[in-house]
Amino acid sequence: MKHLNEFADRRKAAAEAKQLLLKKFEKAPKPTDPEMQAKRAEREAIAAARAARQAERERIKQEERDRKLAEAAAVSEAAEAAAKALQAESSNRIARVIADEAERKAERDRRYAARKARQR
Repeated sequence: MKHLNEFADRRKAAAEAKQLLLKKFEKAPKPTDPEMQAKRAEREAIAAARAARQAERERIKQEERDRKLAEAAAVSEAAEAAAKALQAESSNRIARVIADEAERKAERDRRYAARKARQR
């Protein structure tokens, strides 16, 4: 019988613990309580502010990316323009060298013709 009493005591203690838990949950504020609604509104306001800050950070990041892309495009255009200018200068220099060479050859041919004319 001793075991039977221990079992009954344990069952009784478990039932009392369950009753205490139920009372605890009954005392807990309901979702319709003004206090709970105020807390919910506060949490929603905090979440909205957090979302606004996140959107602002994303906007700033996007502006920074756009600025960097614009800078890179400007640098690329400047480098391309410099390369074209260098190529044009190089082509101009080559043209001058060819013209100078043709002029020297014409002068040499003129001197040769004058020398031959004097010999006859």
